[in-house]
Amino acid sequence: MRVDTPSFLTTATVAMPRPVVLVPACNRMLGAHPFHVAGKKYIDAVRLAGCQPLIVPTALVDELDALLDLADGVLLTGSPSNVHPRHFAEDVHDPELPLDADRDAWTLPLIPRALARGIPLFAICRGFQEANVALGGSLHQAVQEVADRDDHRAPKDAPPELQYGLAHDVIVQPGGVLASMLDEARIRVNSVHGQGVNRLASGLRVEALAPDGLVEAFSVAEARGFNLGVQWHPEWQAASNPVSLRLFKAFGAACEAYRDRHRAPRREPDR
Repeated sequence: MRVDTPSFLTTATVAMPRPVVLVPACNRMLGAHPFHVAGKKYIDAVRLAGCQPLIVPTALVDELDALLDLADGVLLTGSPSNVHPRHFAEDVHDPELPLDADRDAWTLPLIPRALARGIPLFAICRGFQEANVALGGSLHQAVQEVADRDDHRAPKDAPPELQYGLAHDVIVQPGGVLASMLDEARIRVNSVHGQGVNRLASGLRVEALAPDGLVEAFSVAEARGFNLGVQWHPEWQAASNPVSLRLFKAFGAACEAYRDRHRAPRREPDR
């Protein structure tokens, strides 16, 4: 006897959960105790993109595939800490600047694995630098000390509204991922970083440059899925910034598409 599936249970009416985006936590000492922390502005931006944020504490390398099995996207956040320069064969230039070796230990191997799966990846500031290093590039540890480069740091001890205020233009390169999202060839961005791309990793395509020639955005040209790295902070007051909205909406749409390809319920064939 054939039993028809009720119409309210068909795949056409099943509500899909929001795409899950992994957000790596940083490691901080609060008082005498270690904590895993993630900035609220990044969590808010993931929700603005229409996705469900999942903050991930320090992970072991053998846990990465299980984590990626849960993911429809990865957002690599900015942080006060820098990538340890041993990952690009240099010594520490300024010992007073914070590092986060525990974050390095799992985000650097996570990046190529996420890209290989075609999981959408959006990398911001430290995350942008992580992606370049993870794929074989190197960083200037003090951009302000490099000839022909400007000082890209924010005013020290200024309130956040000044630190994250628009600071300089970036020139969007034609034909890339970023150009496809934006109408403008030049956009105005904030600038809150002391380090920056030195040697661009093989396979990365420049998406935008600062007026001094510093790489401000890149993508992995041959990656299977959406990916974009930006040196500025689009998550800052993203809901009121038209450029930020376009970036996060594009990321969210890519996460939805990945979810639909990999997690959509399969309708049983009629018998």
